[in-house]
Amino acid sequence: MATIDTALPASATRTGPQLDSQLHPAGRWVFMALLAGGLLYAGVSILTDTQQVGEQLAIGVFLFLGLALVIALGFEFVNGFHDTANAVATVIYTHAMPAPLAVVWSGFFNFLGVMLSSGAVAYAVVTLLPVDLVLHVGSAAGYAMIFALLLAAVGWNLATWYAGLPNSSSHALIGSILGVGMANQFLSDLPGGTSGVDWGQARKVLAALLVSPLLGFVAAFVLLLVMKRIVPDPALYREPAADRPPPRGIRALLIATCTAVSFAHGGNDGQKGMGLIMLILIGCAPTAYALNRTVPESATPAFVQASADAGRAFRRQAAGETMTPEAARAELTGVLRVRHLQPPRSYAALATLSDDVADRIAGYGSLGKVPAAATPNLRGDMYLVLDAATLVRKDDEARATMTAAELDAVGAYTDRLQEGTRYIPLWVKVAVALALGLGTMVGWRRIVVTVGERIGKTHLTYGMGASAELVAASTILLAERFGLPVSTTHILSSGVAGASVANGAGLQRRTVRNMALAWIMTLPAAMLLSGFLYWAMLTVIHAFGS
Repeated sequence: MATIDTALPASATRTGPQLDSQLHPAGRWVFMALLAGGLLYAGVSILTDTQQVGEQLAIGVFLFLGLALVIALGFEFVNGFHDTANAVATVIYTHAMPAPLAVVWSGFFNFLGVMLSSGAVAYAVVTLLPVDLVLHVGSAAGYAMIFALLLAAVGWNLATWYAGLPNSSSHALIGSILGVGMANQFLSDLPGGTSGVDWGQARKVLAALLVSPLLGFVAAFVLLLVMKRIVPDPALYREPAADRPPPRGIRALLIATCTAVSFAHGGNDGQKGMGLIMLILIGCAPTAYALNRTVPESATPAFVQASADAGRAFRRQAAGETMTPEAARAELTGVLRVRHLQPPRSYAALATLSDDVADRIAGYGSLGKVPAAATPNLRGDMYLVLDAATLVRKDDEARATMTAAELDAVGAYTDRLQEGTRYIPLWVKVAVALALGLGTMVGWRRIVVTVGERIGKTHLTYGMGASAELVAASTILLAERFGLPVSTTHILSSGVAGASVANGAGLQRRTVRNMALAWIMTLPAAMLLSGFLYWAMLTVIHAFGS
């Protein structure tokens, strides 16, 4: 793939921003202190959480967990300087903010976006993984998958960053997940092999990744044309004056849009690492993290009642068929592999296992009192029931045969199950937020030059920057609302391209070609890389008899 020459053209020496200005030396010390403090906070939190539930981690397990977390947080760090450069390019190239201040500003709002995120995107990413991995994430194959997909995603991100290409971290991560899932399906005959990719969820995610850049281009194109009619001030649509900030109102608008994109990026992209970190924690320290032990004991009666209401709906669909808990687990595992219900057996399995889960939780009194030995099995059963019940709500036949009250009961039950299994501890959010926010302050120059100078044939104008970022922020926030992972990079760079065309500037073919190549190649390249790494790790594991 051809790299992009990031040397500024002659015209940029007159109007281009000062990209080589450095942070104050005190800023470097603050950066290092925050980085070290975040890692220390994560380590202390893990020790505290495990000690509170009586789970003692061996030194080897703790070190292994630390390595896995460093790699996962490394993905978010690389994500920060790779993707967030898109958010600051507009304010830097329009002289709305100096570069050092812009990256710190963007990093802070990325941090804030992560901290206020819902977690929906995190578990949308996790559902792409093979069901057996999620159920047995602490196995050798589970660890091999997590390491393979993280290393592949980080490696591809670094390669495209070095080439100065606005590549998508989301594409890289999704491609890596699909790669290990497909490789695992091919290797399923080997010991430890599991199921493949959930293609239903994959199609939903890939559709969002495909449509969002096209939406960014068209929406920014239309928005700039509308802006020209409503606000016909020529100063908005011509090259900014050299080394001079824009008028106060325009400057406030550009800073506001940069802030919105940074916040939205943190809220969406920050979650992608959270889901993987939770899988790592569940595998290494299941007693502390497999169940949400912060759910109060007072919530147990409501959970039991929700289970009973849903159980009645399942039993009516089961038409009198019953089965043992062991058979129910096997049935629901098969259902989740193919993502398709098989009535009435699937409903009989749901009724049996939901009753069994409710009985066990009622017997313990709360999730916080579940013994260490029982935690992995209970969490696995809750996961099976949750995802199978979610399929019920999406199934056309179920919606046709179940009453509205029954569908509502199933929905209420899935909400209770999610509360108990799909949660993000505060310290995980803080660690990811720091990694993403601090990553914003490192290595951003290459991507900023591409977005600011190399997409359109003319310098980025105030109107182009504002329209591209308004569209990007709106699209990303909307995607998070529906739990969809999207690419900040592709939405915003497509928006810049659309605004450039609307402004009559045209596009630089070389840059657009290379961006399109990166967009097209990321998924297959990440899939091949992660699949190869997974195969290599499994081969080594089997060679040593693990």
